Amino acid sequence: MFEYIRGSISSLTPAGIVIEAGDIGYFVHISLTTYSQLHGSEKARLFLHQVVREDAHILYGFFEQTERELFRMLISVNGIGANTAVMMLSSHKPEELRHAILNENVGLLKNIKGIGIKTAQRVIIDLKDKIGKISGGDFLFRSGENPVRSEAIAALEMLGFNKKAVEKLIDQVLTEQPAIAVENLIKLALKSF
Repeated sequence: MFEYIRGSISSLTPAGIVIEAGDIGYFVHISLTTYSQLHGSEKARLFLHQVVREDAHILYGFFEQTERELFRMLISVNGIGANTAVMMLSSHKPEELRHAILNENVGLLKNIKGIGIKTAQRVIIDLKDKIGKISGGDFLFRSGENPVRSEAIAALEMLGFNKKAVEKLIDQVLTEQPAIAVENLIKLALKSF
């Protein structure tokens, strides 16, 4: 599975982008949210999700990992395919969809093209707990996520430490030392455990 692609933008439309990487042009489907963040850029890095079907290999690209994670959650819901998930992410920003799901706003969801009332209710039932469990929904969808924080948390989790305890400690250190390097942050955290 591909993680991301980085390269020059050959063409950009509200529905797709062609990125040239390694002398190959890759067509990647995108949402309007990603399009608005890429508009006017010459280069791009997109986080990818690949769908393999009998007749095609399709790439979906996202400017931020949080948008890709929400896309993956949406396609896990019965009745929501990749194109419908992209339509949802094009209709509303990830943060708006998150709030709609957490607050059981069926009206907002059913007003999206291709989403009826039953599908909107199913999205809320299937995803409300998943979104709510991720540190109250804040870690996954925090805009402008601090990459130092993310890397440190991921590294400590891979070492077997409890995620909630790690997040609490990392946030405390970052409050005291916001410009700390990731290596030093991890070392400090390891000394505290």
